[in-house]
Amino acid sequence: QVQIVESGGDLVQPGGSLRLSCTSSGFSLEYYGIAWFRQAPGKEREEVSYIFVSDDRTWYVDSVKGRFIMSRDTTRKTVYLQMNNLKPEDTAVYYCATKKFGVDAEKQPLQAHDFGSWGQGTQVIVSS
Repeated sequence: QVQIVESGGDLVQPGGSLRLSCTSSGFSLEYYGIAWFRQAPGKEREEVSYIFVSDDRTWYVDSVKGRFIMSRDTTRKTVYLQMNNLKPEDTAVYYCATKKFGVDAEKQPLQAHDFGSWGQGTQVIVSS
C-alpha cells in the first residue's frame, strides 16, 4: 500500500523551531520531486517548499525564505522541513506530497493538482 507519513508537528512559541519529517511506505521518495504544502483554517493549500529530484535544489515561497530549510537524508528516503523563527502565521496543517511525472517543476509555485500522493498532514501551531 502506497502511503506517505508526515511527523514532527507540535505547539511551539513564536521564534521557536520544529523539524518536520516525511517518509513513505510502498514506494520510495528518492525518485520523486517532493513538496511541502500547508493549509491554514479557511485558506487554500499553498506550496511552501520543493526539492528537485535531479539535484536536490530547493525552492521556497517568499514568506518562509531564510527561515525554512528543506532537505533529504543521505538515503534520499526521508525528506525534512526545518522550520526556524516560527511565526503565528505559520500555523497550519503541513502536508508532504510527490510531484506527478510530466509536471515541469521549474514553474514554481506548483499547485496541489500537480501532486499525486499526499500524506495525512501534521499540525503546526505557533502561539504564545
